[in-house]
Amino acid sequence: MTETKVSGAAPTLVVEGLKTHFFTEAGVVKSVDGVDLCVDRGEILGLVGESGSGKSVTGFSLLGLIDPPGRIVAGSVRLNGEELTTASEKRLRDLRGNRIAMIFQDPMMTLNPVLKIETQMVETLLAHARMSRADARAKARDALGRVGIPSPEERLDAYPHQFSGGMRQRVAIAIALLHSPDLIIADEPTTALDVTIQAQILAEVQTLCRETGTALIWITHDLAIISGLADRVAVMYAGRIVETGSIAEVVSGPRHPYTHGLIGSVPSRNQRGHRLTQIPGMTPSFLALPPGCAFAPRCPRASAACTAMPELAGEGHAVRCFHPMNQPQGVPA
Repeated sequence: MTETKVSGAAPTLVVEGLKTHFFTEAGVVKSVDGVDLCVDRGEILGLVGESGSGKSVTGFSLLGLIDPPGRIVAGSVRLNGEELTTASEKRLRDLRGNRIAMIFQDPMMTLNPVLKIETQMVETLLAHARMSRADARAKARDALGRVGIPSPEERLDAYPHQFSGGMRQRVAIAIALLHSPDLIIADEPTTALDVTIQAQILAEVQTLCRETGTALIWITHDLAIISGLADRVAVMYAGRIVETGSIAEVVSGPRHPYTHGLIGSVPSRNQRGHRLTQIPGMTPSFLALPPGCAFAPRCPRASAACTAMPELAGEGHAVRCFHPMNQPQGVPA
């Protein structure tokens, strides 16, 4: 996809040093531990990692949707220059669904099963804009049409249970787009869909971002999806970004051993009759992270240097590793 950027325009979203911790009886869970992100207007950023890497918590943190015992303990989240971590709850309610929206993995988390689609979309519009109900209905109908729902006028009068899973997810995407938000966070919204519907939704999302200039963060564990959807990718492990760069750079030349392992474990990249590449070990518990690099116990290139925490270094294609894949094994970069 060609990035849609405005020359000289400031980024839509800038995240610096974001830390979200959960204070439990067993200890402090550092689910997000110093994340930096930047997303431009019209750009699609893929946030990739195994389950439990902190991706979804990062997404919820951006919207201020962290409930006790969790809280944001440090860092900055700026949407069009406005700081969100110190914003009041009233201000955050004004922004959610209006300037910043989220698409959940399960559309039934978004849709009320006992209300018609029209009611849910119209109320969303009237909550943030002054317009008549007739104008709101017309805008809701147009939004359904944009995401490929046939006969949108008739489908407004339907209930969520009358839609298939793919159609419900299209409705959820339409609701997220109602106010042409500056940023959408999509938390694995196509995981439960069949590949045909998934491909249609991905194509529609690309087109909508290109046409409206909406920035998008697509959270997933599936690098295959991201490689055909996003402009850039950020790979996350144990609460930290370990590699980031353009899709072409990261997929064709991964530098972090974790990214290399993720790409190598995709079946389509392996020859028939050969065993799939596996990353040894398990994702560590956030309550018992090793000192320094959290990936070191699973890493074939680890050395004594990895007991310290490497910095995310590099221009454009950045990596958090003392022994990136383009360096001889055992020799610090």
